[in-house]
Amino acid sequence: MGVPQAMEALEARASSIRDALHKSQTITDNMVAILGSFDHRLSALETAMRPTQIRTHSIRRAHENIDKTLKAVEVILGQFDLTRKAEAKILRGPHEDLESYLEAIDQLRSIIHFFSSHKNVKSSDGVLHHANNLLSKAISKLEDEFRQLLTNYSKPVEPDRLFDCLPDSLRPDPAGQKNDAGGKGSEHPNKSLKPVIYTPLTLIPPRVLPLLHDLAQQMVLAGHQQQLFRTYRDTRASVLEQSLRKLGVERLTKDDVQKMQWEVLEAKIGNWIHYMRIAVKLLFSGEKKICDQIFEGAETLKDPCFAEVTANSVAMLLSFGEAIARSKRSPEKLFVLLDMYEIMRDLQSEIELLFGSKACMEMRESALSLTKRLAQTAQETFGDFEEAVEKDATKTAVLDGTVHPLTSYVINYVKFLFDYQSTLKQLFQEFDEGEPESQLSKVTTRIMQALQNNLDGKSKQYKDPALTQLFLMNNIHYIVRSVRRSEAKDLLGDDWVQIHRRIVQQHANQYKRVSWAKILQCLTVQGGNPSGGDSSSLSRAMVKDRFKTFNTQFEELHQRQSQWTVPDSELRESLRLAVAEILLPAYRSFIKRFGPMVENGKNPGKYIKLRPENIESMLNEFFESKTWGEQKR
Repeated sequence: MGVPQAMEALEARASSIRDALHKSQTITDNMVAILGSFDHRLSALETAMRPTQIRTHSIRRAHENIDKTLKAVEVILGQFDLTRKAEAKILRGPHEDLESYLEAIDQLRSIIHFFSSHKNVKSSDGVLHHANNLLSKAISKLEDEFRQLLTNYSKPVEPDRLFDCLPDSLRPDPAGQKNDAGGKGSEHPNKSLKPVIYTPLTLIPPRVLPLLHDLAQQMVLAGHQQQLFRTYRDTRASVLEQSLRKLGVERLTKDDVQKMQWEVLEAKIGNWIHYMRIAVKLLFSGEKKICDQIFEGAETLKDPCFAEVTANSVAMLLSFGEAIARSKRSPEKLFVLLDMYEIMRDLQSEIELLFGSKACMEMRESALSLTKRLAQTAQETFGDFEEAVEKDATKTAVLDGTVHPLTSYVINYVKFLFDYQSTLKQLFQEFDEGEPESQLSKVTTRIMQALQNNLDGKSKQYKDPALTQLFLMNNIHYIVRSVRRSEAKDLLGDDWVQIHRRIVQQHANQYKRVSWAKILQCLTVQGGNPSGGDSSSLSRAMVKDRFKTFNTQFEELHQRQSQWTVPDSELRESLRLAVAEILLPAYRSFIKRFGPMVENGKNPGKYIKLRPENIESMLNEFFESKTWGEQKR
């Protein structure tokens, strides 16, 4: 194909494209015109429908407002209905159905809150006034119900119920006497290994406590805390005091204590120790438990109520302890003071737990103060005892030379002290930071030395020096034997025991020398040797005189010393044997050498009255005073 032809073809195509574009523009213009017409029509339609839309919206809002109003009226009517129902329950009172009554009070509070926030409701003021009056009456009835319920279930606890809650070891025996629970010996040494279990005391039935709690809670919500406080305090405090009085607790002053016979006072102290244990472990802990349950959620009332309920009872118990601690000191009070100090120490942690709040601070400090005062009085009494032992000036003479009552008293005293070792060590630590074991050893040594000093003075009352030595031998031996058989040996030590055993032997030797030296002189000739030398050195008359003198002196010794006493059988036999060992050989030798000079003469029996076997038999009657058992303390 040539160029001209190609050009023609291109021109034809270009012309065709121009025609197509022209047609498209025409169509587009037509569509724009049509759409513009639609827009105009729609605007007109919208303008025409606007009043209808406005009326529809207003109708819809009116319906919504009607629904809201109906619902509000329904709620208000519901509140009126609740008020009517609550009023009916309130008027019936809490006694028939307390739970329903408490629900009615909650409903009243809800109603009051509702109308207080809907003041625009017609008659809201009247409803509020009526509901508030009704609530006030309801709370008043509630107070009466709380008081009545608490009073009905608050009764003094009988002693038997308290005893049933004690561990077996602390319960009274069938005869009605306490098992020495706090007296000497029972608390010591170091108590039983069996666990000590107290059964919790039920003061108010568990089913009643939730009701009392709900009542108390309603009174607190109503702002009646003070009325609630007074009602609870007056009721429970009175019952607690009555429980203690039934048990035997009484308020005593120092003057009351001073007037009592010791036996009566000692019994009262033993009882007081028992009462303290029962009060803290059972009564006070029981009061704390019910107080915490009833006032749960009312923390500002819980601790003050417990403090006020227990205050008088605690003061009544502690007053007796104070009276004892402040009364005139005497040695026999030491052990009861230690018992009292020990029970206060034992209860200290529980007292701090029960009375740990700020409201109970005064009672807590009073208990701690009593513990310290008892410790101080016990320590001073301890010092008084040591001084009293050394200065004891009793004129009670033991005529037979046996163990003096003071000796047995002091030794028994020291034995009792060792039953209180742990308590004494605690007591020493109250006032001194030194080693308590060492302090106890020093005190015991001083008491023993004070006793020996006193015995030395008492021994000088005897006119017979032999009886002086026998008296000292008996008493020191009794001390040594008692120490060896007790825990005092561990404190005083083996050296102390050995030294004092030698002292006993020294007094025994002194007794033999003083008592028998003179009679042995009758059996001695030439140079001091018993029955020594030639028989020709003594004439028949001299021999007769020697035998008569021996008979007289031995019979006097037998008559006198058979009334003396050596209470320890081993020591008695040992002393008799020691005398026989020096007397019998000398007598046998004298008879052997000089007996024939008398036997060959007239009336030999007048001079040789005693044969060695007679002397041996008579020696076995020495130191057998029948009055010793009557004189023994």
